[in-house]
Amino acid sequence: MKTELVDVSPTRKEIKIEIEPAAVRESFDRISDRYSKQASVPGFRRGHAPRSVVRTRFKSEIRSEVLRELVPDAIGDAIDKHELATIGEPDVHMDNIEALERFGEEAIVVHVNLEVLPKVELGKYKGLEAVRRVRPISDTDLDEAIQGLREASAALHPVEDRGAELGDTVTVNFHGKFLEDSGGEEDINVEDVDVNLGGEGVQQEFTDNLLGGKPDEEKVFIVNYPEDFSSKGLAGKKVEYKATVTAVRVKELPELDDEWAKSLGEEFDSVSALRAKIREDLERRATAEADHRVRRDVMKQLLEEHQFEVPRSLVEHQTANRLESAMRDMIGRGIDPSNKEFNWEGMREELRAQAEADVRASMLLERIGEEEKLSVSEQEIDAEITGLAEASRQPKEQVRGVLTKEGGESSIANRLRNRKALDLLIENARVTEDEWHDEPLEQVHSDAANDSAGVAAQSSSAVD
Repeated sequence: MKTELVDVSPTRKEIKIEIEPAAVRESFDRISDRYSKQASVPGFRRGHAPRSVVRTRFKSEIRSEVLRELVPDAIGDAIDKHELATIGEPDVHMDNIEALERFGEEAIVVHVNLEVLPKVELGKYKGLEAVRRVRPISDTDLDEAIQGLREASAALHPVEDRGAELGDTVTVNFHGKFLEDSGGEEDINVEDVDVNLGGEGVQQEFTDNLLGGKPDEEKVFIVNYPEDFSSKGLAGKKVEYKATVTAVRVKELPELDDEWAKSLGEEFDSVSALRAKIREDLERRATAEADHRVRRDVMKQLLEEHQFEVPRSLVEHQTANRLESAMRDMIGRGIDPSNKEFNWEGMREELRAQAEADVRASMLLERIGEEEKLSVSEQEIDAEITGLAEASRQPKEQVRGVLTKEGGESSIANRLRNRKALDLLIENARVTEDEWHDEPLEQVHSDAANDSAGVAAQSSSAVD
């Protein structure tokens, strides 16, 4: 067998394989003889039909068996010969179809297109630099946190002696009709809608027209939705609403006193104790955020130091994972992902760049793990499974059984090894302490979108 390797790119290879006529003849003869012994051919006793007759009668079947016997083995041998770490199934096509008509007289030539893992050459990965800034916790932060707890503990009480005022919650049944110059949309009919008068995100027309409203009162007004309104079905439209008020309620916050603090938990015997616990939690969160930013910045430098092509199929797989995660997040927030207004193809394109960084980061961490000879013990895998079982509230052995069946324990080992590799980067980084300063909003959004440190450390092997 002759082979020729063509480097299409670091992740795409093409192998030209030539299977010699002698090998084809040997397989062709052997399989033909087997058919001769087993086949029933009219005019001949079973097992006594001549090879030439059998080859004519079972031409297609015998050729298919010969190719199934020779080609996969030839591809496997060629991959081993050229030491390729392949991904997925090869794309195979024959060059000389005419050779099928002269089986054993000419070589069979096939071209194999393969996707492979690139060889990752490690550059600088120790001594990367990062600045650690811990956000200080102010009294204002504490006040806002306590106010949030009071808001969560607030009760809505019916209002009976006055009309609705700013800050009140008005429950309304709406019938909306699109005006003629706005398009022929279907009428809007919704019941028991709570409107927080003057609240964030509430169209001003609703607040203006519902102020002073009392139960059973009916209001008729027109709402002009802006062109950039969040719902495309309403954006730029003019709707006439008939609104029937069914209830008006006022929010009453609990008093900021020790009794309220005690109602939040046995560990709080006073507002002072509550403030101390909140400060402790906020400081712990600020420390974790600072550590996360250091890991993010170190990982970002690692990616900048190592630019290489990554396999397309792995990027597409990770893009699908990110898209699925985005859909789950939307469902968790009560948003219907099947809404036709969402541009999923546009979102997929945005996520693809992030997915490529994820894959590159994962491959780098795996390569560093190999270089540093990092290992994962059975005890560490067991501890991880225990954590998964506790998080999912399932029996540990049930979780282990599922993982074993699906090859998940190997995935856990790879994930833990990646985590150790990232820890090694941090341990060997030059991290300096500095005063806190707010990051520009666009930088925060960019980092949130492209943060591959956590994804890479939590991902399984790139070839799983």
